Amino acid sequence: MKKQFAGFTTLTLRAFFFVILIGSIMRLSAQSVQLQVASIFQNNMVLQQQSNVPIWGKGTPGSEIVLRTSWGKVEKTRIDSNGAWLTKLATPKAGGPFQISLSSGKIVMVLHNVMIGEVWLCSGQSNMEMPLEGWPPSDTILNSEKDIEQALYPNIRLFTVRRAFEAAPRTSCEGNWVECSPTNVRSFSATAFHFGKKLAAELKVPIGLINSSFGGTFVEAWMSKEALAPFQEYSDLLNKLAGSREKLEAQDRWINQHPMIRVSERNQLAKWDGLKFQDEDCAQKNYVDSTWREMKLPTLWEQTPVGNFDGVVWFRKQVVIPSDWKGKELTLQLGPIDDMDETFVNGQKVGQYLTEGFWSTNRIYKVPGSISKDSILQIAVRVIDLQGGGGLWGKGTNLVLYADDIKSGISLESEWKYLPVAEYRAGVFYIYGAVGKEFYNRPELPFGFSADTPTSLFNGMINPLIPFTIKGVIWYQGENNVSNPAPYKSHFTAMITDWRSKFSCGDFPFLFVQLAPYDYGTNSKSQLLREAQFQTLSVKNTGMVVTLDIGNPKNIHPANKGDVGKRLANWALSKTYGKKIAFSGPIYKSMKIGKGKIILSFDNAGAGLVVKELNGSNNFLIAGEDKVFKKANVKVEERTLVISSSEVKIPAAIRYTWSNTDEGTFFNKEGLPSPSFRTDNWAE
Repeated sequence: MKKQFAGFTTLTLRAFFFVILIGSIMRLSAQSVQLQVASIFQNNMVLQQQSNVPIWGKGTPGSEIVLRTSWGKVEKTRIDSNGAWLTKLATPKAGGPFQISLSSGKIVMVLHNVMIGEVWLCSGQSNMEMPLEGWPPSDTILNSEKDIEQALYPNIRLFTVRRAFEAAPRTSCEGNWVECSPTNVRSFSATAFHFGKKLAAELKVPIGLINSSFGGTFVEAWMSKEALAPFQEYSDLLNKLAGSREKLEAQDRWINQHPMIRVSERNQLAKWDGLKFQDEDCAQKNYVDSTWREMKLPTLWEQTPVGNFDGVVWFRKQVVIPSDWKGKELTLQLGPIDDMDETFVNGQKVGQYLTEGFWSTNRIYKVPGSISKDSILQIAVRVIDLQGGGGLWGKGTNLVLYADDIKSGISLESEWKYLPVAEYRAGVFYIYGAVGKEFYNRPELPFGFSADTPTSLFNGMINPLIPFTIKGVIWYQGENNVSNPAPYKSHFTAMITDWRSKFSCGDFPFLFVQLAPYDYGTNSKSQLLREAQFQTLSVKNTGMVVTLDIGNPKNIHPANKGDVGKRLANWALSKTYGKKIAFSGPIYKSMKIGKGKIILSFDNAGAGLVVKELNGSNNFLIAGEDKVFKKANVKVEERTLVISSSEVKIPAAIRYTWSNTDEGTFFNKEGLPSPSFRTDNWAE
């Protein structure tokens, strides 16, 4: 050995010991993953009762995994050559708490406080995501304070999948199973909570609720590549995604190498306040921003080269004020800012909104005379955007600086300097800072990739749950697809079919919420999206609850989530659990044209039909073959509606709540509303 080492140089010896060190690290790494269980399996979880539930994870290839439960089951399996394992565990009737131990060699893992009961996946966009505490001040939840205070239901367990959009299917997600308590329920889906609360009260079993929702998203983002593949219009995109995977992964690696701030680890009452992104000097008057890029405001930065970006962006603009303004109190008006802001003038903070929910609120801040003594004012705005559009986005006329006693102001609708300093992904800020303009080193992608990208949310927020055993799904989504309702039924149907196939739980119930009335604008016809949702009821074991009577035409996030959750639960209780309970309002079945009138018949008429007036209208329309619709007179005769109008002598068609904002006026006596419907198929 001495002779062999005698010929080694110092460099060679260093290399030799480096190889030994790396080998040791690799062995330690292999030991550290000797036993892993998928991220959905945790303390406090609920497993579906009386089922063979898959449990899976990772470990050292070839090793044996032994599962033992406190209800007496033992299962063994071996880790395959790829380091993956999966076995199935027979669960008993509802009950608990139980324990599950997993062992491999000397490694033992124990899952505590496990309940057996009914598990439901709750998914969709913002109306499903909207927490029980709401998004005040504009987006509130009816009776939330009382419901939060009383929400001590330890047999209801909650799991929220942290937001994530991915280019390829992921096998893990972030989230924690927790018992339902006033502390834990505040940030949990209000719709899902009320659904689970009703089920728990009626079924008297533990309820597990998995909330996997992401506001402002399209149904296509929740579809897998297999579900989208039959639709020719997505073939190019799917090919681009496949061809860009390395670049997407490279961008992810680049982002993840930066310092992080996890919002979940901050004080939840002031989680957006006091955030530091190595950008503190950006507010100062004399900060050098000459190399920053420019953006014409107002605009959403998604419509600029910044693209699909959630995070923190600074905007700076220098203004020279008239001499007669000096020393006067000024008003700085910036219009709405999506989502939050801190605004400075000459380095002094003049205003801020650091609470969610103010994305549409006009920012109007006073600039003290002590600041306006300078003839040059440096305005600096730090904007925090958490999802969707971001930035100063209102009307140009709202972007102005003026003296209160002078009518004319200085328009700020012009070019501003800007710099992104932090990126927000899945509850984490990745800090780029202002020094060196690190954001501009971010690897570019051949196309914009975001939570709007088809397949991205399935990959990041649904695939990690597969094949966890669930009883069914509740779904509240569709607002984003209103602008193009034609393909919704086929896409939604494909998604339901694909989820059922991938979860391997049979044709489980898939219950969804029909959109509430809302003013989407004259170019949108949400009644066609509602019609597409209704048509999806042709898919086996689906259900739809109607919200025409509990919406808010002026707010896309209606406050009454309690009735939404209860109606979803009533459908499940009736159709899935066999309870005798009303679950649906009247559903249009057929029509008969008589002399000057049309007679409509309905399924689910219950104990009888009820038509109400709302703001002087019943929201029924009638037309002849000329396709000109007129307000209709409606009479209830036994279990039918007789509809007519003096302006339509030979009627041909009826439409009900056929607009963006028409509210429900037609119910059965059980109080459940009818969905929008039309008897014609005329082109819109």
